[in-house]
Formats: sequence, structure tokens, C-alpha cells
Amino acid sequence: MHFLPPLRGKSPLNWIVVVVALAAIAPRLAHAEARLVIEADSGRVLEAENATVPWYPASVTKLMTAYVTLKAIKDGKITLDTLFTVSPVAASQSPSKMGFRPGTQVTVDNALKMMLVKSANDMAVVLAEGVGGSVDGFSAQMNQAAQKLGMTQTSYVNPNGLPADGQITSARDLAILARAIIHDLPEYEYFVHIPSIRYGRKITQNFNRLIGRYPGADGFKTGFICASGYNLVASATRDGKRLIAVVLGASSGTMRAVRAAQLLDRGFANNGLAWLRPSLGIVNNLVPIDASPPNLRDEMCGGRHHKPASDEDDAGIVASNAGTSNSGETGVTFFAAGLQAPLPKPSEWLAASPAPSEPIPVYTGPTKSGAALIAAVASDSEKQTTRRGKRSRVAAKRPDASAEAKSDARPPVRHANGRPDAKPAAATEAKPAKPKTAAKPSKPKSTSGETKPAG
Repeated sequence: MHFLPPLRGKSPLNWIVVVVALAAIAPRLAHAEARLVIEADSGRVLEAENATVPWYPASVTKLMTAYVTLKAIKDGKITLDTLFTVSPVAASQSPSKMGFRPGTQVTVDNALKMMLVKSANDMAVVLAEGVGGSVDGFSAQMNQAAQKLGMTQTSYVNPNGLPADGQITSARDLAILARAIIHDLPEYEYFVHIPSIRYGRKITQNFNRLIGRYPGADGFKTGFICASGYNLVASATRDGKRLIAVVLGASSGTMRAVRAAQLLDRGFANNGLAWLRPSLGIVNNLVPIDASPPNLRDEMCGGRHHKPASDEDDAGIVASNAGTSNSGETGVTFFAAGLQAPLPKPSEWLAASPAPSEPIPVYTGPTKSGAALIAAVASDSEKQTTRRGKRSRVAAKRPDASAEAKSDARPPVRHANGRPDAKPAAATEAKPAKPKTAAKPSKPKSTSGETKPAG
């Protein structure tokens, strides 16, 4: 066995220590993440890593959209029953979205629930245009609110987090925003921990996997675009103590939940030993880093990686790293208030179904209750059935269209996965070529290099 030769004043043992240390930090260098956990009441920082590095927020942007909207309600400018209309701009947003046609009306209450649970990008624009008059007008209100709260690293240009130049935040600023929602809007805070909604026949679970699974979880919001990775702002309460955790740049929806759970576990377990740890100060006093946000697009969505259009992640439980510190599978045992049993492993509660709860119905049109609400839900269900029926009839006609395409002997169409359609049969009859429409000019890409929608 060969050992590294010692440098001046360095023994082989020192070399080994250096190599081990480099190996330990290599994963962090390969995949950047920002993590932060604080006390909700005091703002005291319990743990921080890259907490003031600028980051693309993705759909956690919608927390500020909710904050500005709910402040407008609290100030008496609008009510939860106020009706807003889906505009062509709102209807044109990329998924995840509700998909309502222009002219559809929704209440502020229903739009908030759809935006925060389904992460509906169209509902974020509906709220922005209704409260601020336009996307630009509302973005100005978002930035004013951010400055007032001390979110010095944050700037907004849209209400939903879709990729755009200048849409930037940090873990520090998101923790400040989460605290503001808790303390400034306690009567409306339930919006950020709704387990699921039902629109017509469809039930949508909250993308925050901690809700209904992790003990004490009670908020907030997820987000994903290729440039930012998987983001999560989460909170949980135990024994009267509430903590806020922020994870930015995780590799999957599962991993962001695991990372947040690890932060919360350590925060709760170490609560009784706070006097042993050096003080990290208050979240507002963390010093911002002047840098460009890391762009994780190539790592998250490049090459063979295929990510969903929204932040809903169906990758399942990360089992390949079970038992390692990176996956959080070891469970945690601390001496905080006497000997405690190990906390459940993330794979155990993530794999379980969320705690039973009745999905909250959302619907279009004015506020309804009782029999009128039942009728509205039935009407939306009927609309969904009608749309499915139309799609089925269109699909039934596709064989004829396919045969026509085959007779044209056109080259196979390649999908995003690189696999071609079935090869066309030889042409049996020549048909005139269809005129081609002019190619549309390509849109300029944002500095984030992102083309996939947020979730």
C-alpha cells in the first residue's frame, strides 16, 4: 500500500486528514443547497448554510403573492368573496395551473386555495391583476412589501415564480417572509397548511409532503424550476415551540422534504441544549452575500434528466442512500429533556399516506354554501366530464389522421424522450403537400437559462 509522501512539516497522518476532509465536502461542492432553520417567535437562527446566497425562488414566490393579497383583505381593500376574472394573460400561463378559460370568475378565497395547494400559476396572475391592476403593478407592491419586511436580497417581476430576469430571493429572506405571515396575518394563516383541495372530481394533495405526515407540520410552500432545484419553506410546532425551515436547491421533491425534516428534527431536539451552541444571531441580521444565484439547470434538467413541469415530484422515496447521513434515514436521538426514543426515519413517514382529512372544495363563480355549493361542485364536475368526452372523441378520430400522415410518407416525429413514432408505411397515393406556416421567432431566454415552468 502506497502512502502520500509528506510535505514540509506534514506527516502521512496529516495527509490522510486532508484527504478525508476534502472527501467530506465534495458532495457540497458538487450540489449546492441553501438551508436555514429559525425560531418563529424570536427569529433566532438555529442552523444556517448558504442562507444568504441569492437564489431563484420558483413557486415559493407565491408566498409573497399571498401575503400582499391577504394584507389587502386585512386593510379592507377587497374581501375573500371578491370576484376576479381570468384574463387572457392569466389563462396563457404555463402549468401548473387550473386551466380556466378567459372570462371565468373565481373568488379571492378560491384563487388563494388553488394557488397555494396546486401551485396554480394562472391563479397567481388572477390575484395579481385583481389586486394590483396588472402583473407589473402587483410586482411593485410585492417589492414594496419585501423592502418593508427587510428582505434586502429579494426582487420580484411576476407573482408566480416562472423564470424571469431579476426574480431573486434567499433562504434568509424567505424565513423573514414566513415569520411575517405568521405574525402579521394569523387569522389567514390556515391558507398555507391546507392538506388538499377538490375541484369537481379531481383531488389535489399539497405538494409539501410534510403536511399530514411529519409530526407537527403546519405550513408553508414548495417550488421548482430547473435553475433553482427543489425548494421548500416549511414550519412545524411541538410543545408550543414553532420552527421555520427553508431548503433551496434540493435534488428532488422527496429530498427537500427530508432536508427540511432534518433541520426541524435538530432544531426541536437541540432546543434544551441551546446554551451549548454558539449564537448565530437573529435571521434579519444575517449578512447578505453579493453574488449571482447559482444556476442548477444543467444539473437538474440537463442530459437525460427529465423533470416535471411543476414542482410535483413522483420520484418516490430515496432508498438508495438509506442508512446514510445524506438521506436522513438514521433517525435522530438527542438528550434534550431526558432520553428520547429515535425519531421516525424519513422513509417511514414519507412513504405513508397523509393523515386523513376532507379535501376543501374549490369552485368557480361567486361564494356559495349549502345546496348552492353542492350544485357548484356538481357543475364543475360536469364540465370536467364534458371536456374528457370531447378529448375522447378527438382521440377516436386520430387513426384516420394517422393513416393520412402515413400516406404522406412524412418522416417520423421525435418526442422529447428521443424515441420516434412508428415508421410511416409506404405512400399509396401522392397527396399535395400542405403549406407550411412561417416559423415563430424564438423568445429570448432569461439569465437563469430556464425554459420550464415553475410549480
